[in-house]
Amino acid sequence: MQNVLINHPFGILAVLLVVPAIIFSVQDHTRWGRKLFNVVPPLVFAYFLPTFLSSVGVIPTTAPIYGSIKTFVLPASLLLLTLAVDIKGILRLGPKALIMFLSGTLGIVIGGPISLWIFKDQLPPEIWKGMAALAGSWIGGGANFIAIGQSVKATSTMLAMMVVVDVLVANIWTGILLYLAGESDKIDRWLGADNTAITELKNKIVNFQKSVARTPTTTDYMIMLALSFGCAWAAYKVGNILPEIGNIISHSTWKVIIITTLGVTFSFTAIKRFEGVGASKLGTVMLYLLIGVIGANADLREVVKYPYLFAMGLTWILFHVVILLGAMRLTRSPLFFMAVGSQANVGGAASAPIVASAFHPALASVGVMLGIAGYVLGTYAALICASLLQWVY
Repeated sequence: MQNVLINHPFGILAVLLVVPAIIFSVQDHTRWGRKLFNVVPPLVFAYFLPTFLSSVGVIPTTAPIYGSIKTFVLPASLLLLTLAVDIKGILRLGPKALIMFLSGTLGIVIGGPISLWIFKDQLPPEIWKGMAALAGSWIGGGANFIAIGQSVKATSTMLAMMVVVDVLVANIWTGILLYLAGESDKIDRWLGADNTAITELKNKIVNFQKSVARTPTTTDYMIMLALSFGCAWAAYKVGNILPEIGNIISHSTWKVIIITTLGVTFSFTAIKRFEGVGASKLGTVMLYLLIGVIGANADLREVVKYPYLFAMGLTWILFHVVILLGAMRLTRSPLFFMAVGSQANVGGAASAPIVASAFHPALASVGVMLGIAGYVLGTYAALICASLLQWVY
């Protein structure tokens, strides 16, 4: 056992829960906290505070409870986060919104392997595994990042490197999109884009969470926990039975595919209404517990050895942008669809509504729907990207 201050499994669990609780309390209840987290996302602190605590000997860098959290909390989180996806609602947005969203996904899938080919001699060994995890993040979100990283057996240090790249590059691009939102009318006129669909959306889109919102009961929480962990256990057992295929489709990969498919399936049933009592919020709590585990495992001294990681990340996002702009020009889509489609990929369900709101507050739900769709697509598309990355490597 490591010589650390807190070694008991429940003590470690307490620390991993206290850290995000403090972060979100500061964000919600202090003025300076709100300003700080508008610049630096809470996710950054959720990763690196456990890293700091493990590096100074408060909690261990390795512990059995970390493996248990990755094995069972991850799929439970994925199920609850995909439960709210509104496939029919997304289809009602029209073809241009979907084209821009999928173009953004395509840019991530092919941009990663090309960037790896350009910089692979200056990047760490086995970097394709970290980039596969980053593809999961940039198409889906934090849960996909961890799921794909676990699937390809990326180390915690490798994932920590990718967090740095993710935060730096994604935030630069988000800032650019927020600036462009203020110039959207000029850009749409220059492109000859049709804005009538945006006006119609303001009247047609109904925020699903509000429509089903109600006060949660003890029964609701019991059912959600039973459903998420019951399905996680089932996915674990079935995933261990299914055969591994190469270095990409492992038992962990099958587990992620099964749990994501279950979440999408439930989204077409009455089970979806649990979103109204906070299914995705409970999934987010689990996600931050996972993020703390990855942070505690990480050794950031490795990051400074490879400055070309940032060049790789910027090049990768550039391919994403070029493909989006090409699709935008060909379809004469308004800037709104390009910006939200991009952020639903790179930023996910947390920041896509923010970018959408920069165009008009009533359009925030478009970002929510596309961002949640990214959780689903992130699993499958990132596995394709992982295969391409391994081939290039």
